[in-house]
Amino acid sequence: MLKMMTSQGFLGQHPVPRAPDPLGHPQKLSPTSEADSEASISEASSEDLAPPLEAGVAPEQDGGEAVEKEKKKKPKALANMFTIFKGKKKKKKSSPSSVQPEPTGPRRGLSSPPPTVEELKAALEGGHLEAAGPLLALERELVALAMAGGMDAEELVRRQSKVEALYALLRDQSEVEATFLHMGRTMKEDLEAVVARLRPLFPAEFGVVATYARSYHKHFAAHAAALAQFELCERDAYLLLLWVQNLYPNDILRSPKLAAELQGMSLGSLLPPKQIRLLEATFLSNEVANVKELAARALELESQSWAQDVAPQKLDSHCHSELAIDVMQIVSQGQAKAENITPDLGLQIKQMLLMELATFLRSYQRTFDEFLERGKQLRNYRANVIANINNCLSFWTSMEQNWQILQDPRSHLLDPLSEIKSHGFDVLLQSLFMDLKLLFKRFTKTRWAAPAETLEEILATVGGRLPEFWELQDRFREELMEAVHLQLVKEYITRLSKRQVVLRTAEQQQQLASHILANAHAIQLFCTQNGSPASWLHPALPTLAEIIRLQDPSAIKMEVATYATSYPDFSKGHLSAILAIKGNLSSSDAKSIRNILDIDTGVPEPARALFSLIKVG
Repeated sequence: MLKMMTSQGFLGQHPVPRAPDPLGHPQKLSPTSEADSEASISEASSEDLAPPLEAGVAPEQDGGEAVEKEKKKKPKALANMFTIFKGKKKKKKSSPSSVQPEPTGPRRGLSSPPPTVEELKAALEGGHLEAAGPLLALERELVALAMAGGMDAEELVRRQSKVEALYALLRDQSEVEATFLHMGRTMKEDLEAVVARLRPLFPAEFGVVATYARSYHKHFAAHAAALAQFELCERDAYLLLLWVQNLYPNDILRSPKLAAELQGMSLGSLLPPKQIRLLEATFLSNEVANVKELAARALELESQSWAQDVAPQKLDSHCHSELAIDVMQIVSQGQAKAENITPDLGLQIKQMLLMELATFLRSYQRTFDEFLERGKQLRNYRANVIANINNCLSFWTSMEQNWQILQDPRSHLLDPLSEIKSHGFDVLLQSLFMDLKLLFKRFTKTRWAAPAETLEEILATVGGRLPEFWELQDRFREELMEAVHLQLVKEYITRLSKRQVVLRTAEQQQQLASHILANAHAIQLFCTQNGSPASWLHPALPTLAEIIRLQDPSAIKMEVATYATSYPDFSKGHLSAILAIKGNLSSSDAKSIRNILDIDTGVPEPARALFSLIKVG
């Protein structure tokens, strides 16, 4: 006989599925109940999380009886939402003026301490999935304590058991879910049985499949309509939408064995369009708010670790932070939930989440800048700076792969990340560049005659800082080495442009040109070997050396014209400073050479600045 879909039949079973969409799979439902989850929590956390004994039950009472009592308890997550189906009265939605604020989960201000294990348990039992964020933080804190070795093995195991039990409780989906899943399975299996067994026994004009399908649909719709009349928690509102918009029409009505039979019946939706739109609007608002709260909490936990001078993790020898992974997972899960309902809802929430992500990244930049100012004396200051620079790559990669938003380089989402990287580079390079400026000042009138020793000291200074740079992701280490390469060339040209050296003879000018060529080769080799991709800097010093070496004004003009196409920001002021080295060049020849730069070569403004960074007197 076919199973009868009565309300009492559904409510007599409360299986807890692992996911709400296994209708196409024949695996058995897990018999886990909320009482089982509480028992798991109790075992894991001893007296901290043990449920209170029932009145009249002695502590030494047999454990089996206690478990039976637990199993008889009604699940708390929905506050007896389904009593309506047993004939009990349930208060309907009140008017907005009379609605009392519904207790929420652990929604805390950024300055509040993280929730306790007991608070997380209560929140999860109440269906507040936002507790997953603090639970993640609790797990990360436990991992950090384990890595630091600041906890004995017994205590570590006890806390790990707590976290695992909380995750088990988080996985227990609700009473609404269990009932709808049971209802959906029953309808699907019964209709398949009708198609396979009853239809062949009746004439086609009886429409036996249609009769059963309409009856089941009417019953299912009545349950959905009754549920929609009450104040559902976020989790159950999402579940109702998921069933109405996705699981019911796709996994049941369009399942392989039923699609052909039910085609053209126009059973319609389980809920009217107006009710669906209201549920969708509520879902979107709630989900965006949850994403915002969880992302803010993740940033708060991260910034706390910086302030507490906690060393960042290492991943493949690079300083690593989980912030980008956590935040992008939070955002992606929010979109995935909406897409599970309908693709159109996924598109709607994507735009909302992009705006929320942009707001978060601006907050991240401000928080990072505050750390740069306040944390300079911390031992792990520079390591955490590197970790945050590396974070930018994690954000970029995730957004490019999952959100396809990097195609527009002007995207407002990229600006805060670019600022974080730029400000981080400034911190890492500031002291090095100050040291280099002092060392380059040794290129004075007397030292230009033998500059090799000074350059060796300069490159040795840079080399001493390189091990730290290897903690950057390869992409950023190359960018940083390009910045160092640029600084070396810039400082070298700056010293050449100081008008401190005037050479009267061609031999002296040729000797200086040889020194410059040797120095240029040493700088180029050093920077290239250490990862600088700045090949655009290679001609900068050799061409200046050639201008100094040449004696024929026409040949110098040709060299200057070529140089100006490579470096459009090379100005008359820069050229005059270089020509001042050539003490045997007449003023008329110098003027004629400078006038070459008046010719419009059609070369656009440089994408990379060099001479615009160099001030000449």
